[in-house]
Amino acid sequence: MPTNRKFLSSLARRRRGVMSHAVHRAWAWVQETGAVTAQHPGRLRFGRIGAGTRLAFPQGTVFGEPWIELGDHCIIGEQVTLTAGLMPDLDLGSEPILTLGDGVVLGRGSHVIADTSVSIGSDTYCGPYVYITSTNHSYDDPHEPVGRQWPRMEPVVIGPGCWIGTGAVILPGARLGRNVVVAAGAVVRGEVADHAVVAGAPARVVRSWDPEKGWQPPLRTPAPVPIPDGVTSEQLAAVALLPEEPVEGV
Repeated sequence: MPTNRKFLSSLARRRRGVMSHAVHRAWAWVQETGAVTAQHPGRLRFGRIGAGTRLAFPQGTVFGEPWIELGDHCIIGEQVTLTAGLMPDLDLGSEPILTLGDGVVLGRGSHVIADTSVSIGSDTYCGPYVYITSTNHSYDDPHEPVGRQWPRMEPVVIGPGCWIGTGAVILPGARLGRNVVVAAGAVVRGEVADHAVVAGAPARVVRSWDPEKGWQPPLRTPAPVPIPDGVTSEQLAAVALLPEEPVEGV
């Protein structure tokens, strides 16, 4: 009897393993098939979707696509919301409302809400769950529910080369310069100069670049050493296997 139980238990584990493998293969196929690219846009008809750009599956809420332009080689993670206009099926005129430059990365679960113009510069990277919006609720009338009051809208401009950390919020009217770093969880409004680091809610400048003095306050960690040209992936893998401490006698 114990032998039978062991056999049945082993058979059940084997079946679960086979089913698990099949489910993962099926999900990988769904992800690949459901991804949106210029060659395979599915139901989405963007004003422009550049070469090499990919929206991972499953996508979040997407509407107003004719007024959304995506540059080349952008990476849009899973469940990312991209909207142009207050609601679907509006005529927003002849100009794009939401524009992503080349090489923009939007992390999983991020939202870009463009009721009026939002521009994200090339090579800007956003971590997961970043929220960028050109619209904010108003609460002028204390007797009317906030959600029923007409919102305020201001354009948002994010310069090229920025890094926006996980969970950051970029509010209407924000204008970020070139190579700005936004710390995780920061809430940004107003203008941020080039080469600044901002953190907090509301965000404030905590570090900035001075052409003569460098970073102020100075960086606490040394600059990373770039990988030399010509180094192969096999060589990098071999380096990773080297002991952290020097071996005695070597």
